[in-house]
Amino acid sequence: MVTTNILYLILFSVVIIYFVSSYFFKNYLKSNAEESSLIVHVVVNEDESTKSKEDTDKSCTFHTCFDVYRCGTSDNRLIKVYIYKDYKYYAKDGSQIKLFTSKQFKRLIHALENSPYYTNNASEACLLVPQIDLLNQEYVDSNLIASVLEHLPFWNKGANHLLFNMLPGKYPDFFTSLEIRRGMALVAGGGFSTWSYRKTYDISIPVFNFHTARATDDELHNDLLMESSERRRWLLTSSQVHLHRDYMEVLNGVQHGGRFLLLDACSGVNYSKRCDYNDGRVEYVYPDVLKYSDFCLVVRSNRLGQMELLDCLMHGSIPVVVADSYVLPFSEVLEWKRALITLDEADLPSILNHLKAINRHKVIQMRVQGMFYYKKYLKSMEEIALTTFHILNDRVFPQWARTYEMWNEIQVPIKNLFTLPLTVPKTSGFTAVILTYDRVGSLFEVIQLLAKVDSLLKIVVVWNNQVKSPPPASAWPKVNKLLKVIRTKRNILSNRFYPYPDIETEAVLSLDDDINMLTADEIQFAYEVWCEYPDRIVGFASRLHNWDARTKMWKYESEWTSSISMVLTGAAFYHKYYHQVYTHNLPAGMKEWVDAQMNCEDIAFNFMVAVITKKPVIKVTPRQKFKCPQCQNTSNLSNELDAHMFKRSECINKFTKMYNLTEPPLITIEYRSDPVLYKSNQVPNEFLKFKDVGAL
Repeated sequence: MVTTNILYLILFSVVIIYFVSSYFFKNYLKSNAEESSLIVHVVVNEDESTKSKEDTDKSCTFHTCFDVYRCGTSDNRLIKVYIYKDYKYYAKDGSQIKLFTSKQFKRLIHALENSPYYTNNASEACLLVPQIDLLNQEYVDSNLIASVLEHLPFWNKGANHLLFNMLPGKYPDFFTSLEIRRGMALVAGGGFSTWSYRKTYDISIPVFNFHTARATDDELHNDLLMESSERRRWLLTSSQVHLHRDYMEVLNGVQHGGRFLLLDACSGVNYSKRCDYNDGRVEYVYPDVLKYSDFCLVVRSNRLGQMELLDCLMHGSIPVVVADSYVLPFSEVLEWKRALITLDEADLPSILNHLKAINRHKVIQMRVQGMFYYKKYLKSMEEIALTTFHILNDRVFPQWARTYEMWNEIQVPIKNLFTLPLTVPKTSGFTAVILTYDRVGSLFEVIQLLAKVDSLLKIVVVWNNQVKSPPPASAWPKVNKLLKVIRTKRNILSNRFYPYPDIETEAVLSLDDDINMLTADEIQFAYEVWCEYPDRIVGFASRLHNWDARTKMWKYESEWTSSISMVLTGAAFYHKYYHQVYTHNLPAGMKEWVDAQMNCEDIAFNFMVAVITKKPVIKVTPRQKFKCPQCQNTSNLSNELDAHMFKRSECINKFTKMYNLTEPPLITIEYRSDPVLYKSNQVPNEFLKFKDVGAL
């Protein structure tokens, strides 16, 4: 009897433990949705006539439906975006719901995951993106997807959710916006009309053509730029297939107006071929045929958004868009009249007259601008995704938004203050800006060294550690110079170049907190050289960039050679004006990328100054060692150095593209500035102005 009772007790305990553990396990899954695979039970209603209470809110604007208070929680200038990654969806009967995912959508998600906007913590996210492919509505079960969306754990009627769609609507209606019950969710859509587009809320994106997209279009782009001023064989080409017969009849009549190539599909299925509309035996390779036409026609078809728009831009052919009420991609920020022609559908018969009236200079400008838009914002799913989030970020943080010029100018216009030959009086003095984290010992050594320099007026210490407070005032070195400690809100390298009001001198000496092997004479000499060249970067540690013929990429070199093209900002003088430019006028995304990588801020700074001045840097003194050798960690030094060099090379190539250049703006020279009578044995040491200069 006792044994039976014990068995029942054990069995009862096991059942209780099972239910308790199941309860806590389910709650654990729910609370850690951003870190693990979440099973979402979705009740799928197959009756299309049944509508959810969360129908689409077509009146949404940014100010009425977007919860801006979710954003900025990380004390950052960037929105945070959460992806519903690795979620699994199940129907009421327990069967798993299989959702189609295209390669294009995977690339879009991959780009977001590798961007500075991504977070895996839903609680800090400003935007949430379901990992559900809605790019082509032809493949979407509208009711099923609506049910899936409504059962997402953070859905909240779609507030602050973003859905991507390029091909909206289905046969036969082909609506111009995503036809899914989506509550207040934003849509990045590829076929909006002015009637379906919710201004300030939705984002119009291009329809990406995966048939013609190139893995790399840099070679094509550069060739087209070289040929941008040449007159092409055709004035206008129409290469779209299966256009409505009414349009084709009009175009066939226009074709006899001269220099107009009218193409259609060839017999058989071959997307890379187009045939002459009136003579099907004459074939052309598509989209290469667009290279030979000044303008290319983009007419509305079943949908407003057409893939051919990107094909035209990619090949330097100016699009002529004939689609009444079509909202052009990223028109919120891009000034499309610079790069394409829009024509009313009623004016299609007189299209050649409109194009012939455009002067040649304008054609060249529009061609170059179109290729710029394509390369910077449209050339891949990755670029399209990042541009979308740049726009959303500018909406949330308008005080830091990119300007019209930054979005649209091929070269960001930066005023060069140094347009006339000038020098700075040596009596003006300089401010030393030291970026530090927690190396207090070496920091104090650097401060004591700087105090010996005659021209130093002030030391500004940028304390980049948000966890640890700086030492108390009593612990700092007692020096006869002004000393200011500024605590930053984020640990980012760009804090070095922020235009702090405490910097009152024109000259800035940027220093790392471990550069403790310079002498006071070397610093004073570098300052006096800078006074002669105040628009340059004047410093001690030089670097070089070279073209690597094997990888066909630019390479960062740190070996000591007679050739230099950069000076590291860990020990360099420059004008304080460059702080303003770096903080507010770098190409879109560059500063954010540097901060996310925690690297290459000095390379970005060298690029910026070279773009503004078109002059080389200046290296002073022969010194090659600047840090205490005993202070460095030598473990895994070789592997760390290889990774460091690879990252720095990546920065050079990335920044070159961000400036829309074919090669870095850096100028390579063989030059070094040394004091007069340097290494002279004819003059006693006591008569030299800079006695302590020259040690390697």
